[in-house]
Amino acid sequence: MLESSSALLFIVFALLFILLLFVVLARRNATFALLWNEVIREKITNFIMNQSKEQRILNFVLQNAVRGDPSSVVDAIDKYCSQKEWAMNVGNEKGLILDKTVEEVNPSVALELGTYCGYSAVRIARLLKAGAYLLTVELNPEVAAIAKQIIEFAGVQDKVKLLEGPSQEIIPQLKKKYEVDTLDFVFLDHWKDRYTPDTILLQKSLTQRASEILAIGGTYSMQSLGSFHTLHNRPEDICHISKIASTVLHGVRSPEARAVS
Repeated sequence: MLESSSALLFIVFALLFILLLFVVLARRNATFALLWNEVIREKITNFIMNQSKEQRILNFVLQNAVRGDPSSVVDAIDKYCSQKEWAMNVGNEKGLILDKTVEEVNPSVALELGTYCGYSAVRIARLLKAGAYLLTVELNPEVAAIAKQIIEFAGVQDKVKLLEGPSQEIIPQLKKKYEVDTLDFVFLDHWKDRYTPDTILLQKSLTQRASEILAIGGTYSMQSLGSFHTLHNRPEDICHISKIASTVLHGVRSPEARAVS
């Protein structure tokens, strides 16, 4: 009996030690931070609360934001993610760069790849001029359902069209099914390994290529006929790619790259 109790106690202490180790590593290493927040901590919280993190974000928005006020929805999500749980949102710091780009481009038709909970969709939509709209693509149907509720609560559902499915299947349908010939602005915030192939796919699928692309979470290069250069904003890892009308995007860096901080 004593031996079994000691063994159980050892297992408990071992698990606590492993959890503590992950917490310490998460504070020092970005990879461990992602693993801790997105896998371990989230799974534990989901089990205890019997709901997903995305559902908790939605509930917080419904309880704390003002219906029909997109800025209050954005602020509520920022507050939740800074005070309660980390989430895959752009966040306010990168969001300010997103705001500035949208205001400068003043798009009539915009595309977002990676809706998640609808944070950036609401953020973009609140800045669109009358008659302009955003197409936003989300792969996960459960997350898309939550994003739809947040977009409607923010009051920007008339400016946002949520498309469910893989980006590589939706992009080729943009022209025929959704009657989109031109995109004035593209926001990439989905799977990073899809940035390059989806950008190339966009160029092949549209009559006129996008004039502005903003990519979160990676550094990419674009190759034009006579130049090879990179535009990016560090330390936030925002790749700002302008005027790609005659370019092909590559997921590599050039030794001749011109960095813009």
